[in-house]
Amino acid sequence: MFLRQLTYLIALDRCRHFSRAAESCGVSQPALSAGIRQLEAELGITIIQRNRRFYGLTPEGERVLGWARQTLAALDGLRQEAAFAQNIAGGSVSVGTMPPALLTVSALLEHFRSVVPALHADVRVYSSGEIIHHLREHTLQIGLMYLDQVPQDGLYESHFLFAEKHVFVCSSFVRVPEKENISWQEIQAVPLCLLGQNMRSRQLIDKGFRQAGVVADVRLETDALELLHAELFRGRLASILPVAALPERAEERGLQIRQIEDMSCPDVGAVRLSQGQHTALSEYLWERVQTFKFAP
Repeated sequence: MFLRQLTYLIALDRCRHFSRAAESCGVSQPALSAGIRQLEAELGITIIQRNRRFYGLTPEGERVLGWARQTLAALDGLRQEAAFAQNIAGGSVSVGTMPPALLTVSALLEHFRSVVPALHADVRVYSSGEIIHHLREHTLQIGLMYLDQVPQDGLYESHFLFAEKHVFVCSSFVRVPEKENISWQEIQAVPLCLLGQNMRSRQLIDKGFRQAGVVADVRLETDALELLHAELFRGRLASILPVAALPERAEERGLQIRQIEDMSCPDVGAVRLSQGQHTALSEYLWERVQTFKFAP
């Protein structure tokens, strides 16, 4: 069994198309197809559902895919281990973050680079459920998410980073009560732009409205914080955001911020797989996670 055959399988699952998978691997489509067939012949099973086109993986193929990811992740770890032993200056880390913690990642990476200056980081934005999935599939090493979403099955370890707090935020053109706190009933009267309903942050907000017995006037839903920030500065819509996800220098740039009455939030933390092989670099970075201080 050749490692490139496992690489072909992972690329095919990612691209869902023979030609695009071959292109991503830098080989011809016939070479990729032949490699997959060789893998099937060696294992004695059918991995791909095919008929000139890719129709997905068989159940046996899904299990082989899991082993392929673990194998290549272990190989990448071995390479990093060797490089780390020679020079602590470099290496790579894959980080997944929920949108509300996106601004936290920059500070965390800076914390990493203070001891690993040439660190290469691959940062992806996911929901908490997707982060858990990618950690389990070994396509992420560290996730930033709400800790109440971490499965209690012993497969993950986590570290508290900060206590989350949501606030109401709007431009100075929006008329809201001149006081520190705002109620759900008062927010109801303002058109909102919010994170998508698949995000835990949004689910907490929807729970607040339900418990208050009011219905929000939601005009825009998106997973892109940049779009929410743009709408806030345009002044047409208000929002409810975690403090860690507010635009930089929000109040200096003319945004009003109010505390929300009766709004509780879970803690935010870093998560990784507790089982499996961890490289020297990943162990070193996890130690750095545990000394990271972040104040939203």
